[in-house]
Parts: sequence; C-alpha cells; structure tokens
Amino acid sequence: MGAEFLFMDDNARPHRANIVDECLQSEDITRMDWPAYSPDLNPIEHVWDMLDRRTAARQPPPTCLPELRRALLDEWCNIPQDQIDNLILSMPRRCKACIASSGRHTPY
Repeated sequence: MGAEFLFMDDNARPHRANIVDECLQSEDITRMDWPAYSPDLNPIEHVWDMLDRRTAARQPPPTCLPELRRALLDEWCNIPQDQIDNLILSMPRRCKACIASSGRHTPY
C-alpha cells in the first residue's frame, strides 16, 4: 500500500475487536482516528446490506467458502443498477440531513 497508507474504519464493534487490532499492528498498519459517533454517509453500507440480505435469502444457502464466494459474486452482479443509482442520487439529501441534525442521527 505504501508508506503513507492509512486505514479507516467506522468504529463498529467488530472493527475494534482485539484480533483486528493485533492484525493491524502485526502488519504495521496505522489506523485513522475516527470519532465514535461520526455520521456514516457512505451509500456503500446500503449496498453491503443488500448483498447480505440477497445472499442470506438464497435457497439453499451457501455452506462453504467457495459457495459463499460464488453466491456473493452472483448477487453482486444481480443488484439492479437503478438501486445503486438511487443511492448515489441520495447523497445531497444525506448531506443536508446530516447538516440539519448537526451530525447526529439521520433517517439514512
């Protein structure tokens, strides 16, 4: 990644697990300071949620890593582009809501 690489996460509990900290330290990866309650405006979080729901709904569900990988790739390709476009187009509303709430909770 280079000497100036800086890792950013959102302070979610899984990202702060000891095993994650140990891994980052062992790889000499610097983590960006991030406020505990900063707003998460990134629409990719909604895409991950769609992907998770679509993969979990598969029948039969994936039972091993190769099946999970294939299911994730299939579902990623099957997310309708208009849903992605709508998330992108929502950014001005997200930013306005964040500003109006002074960075606190928004409906997004």
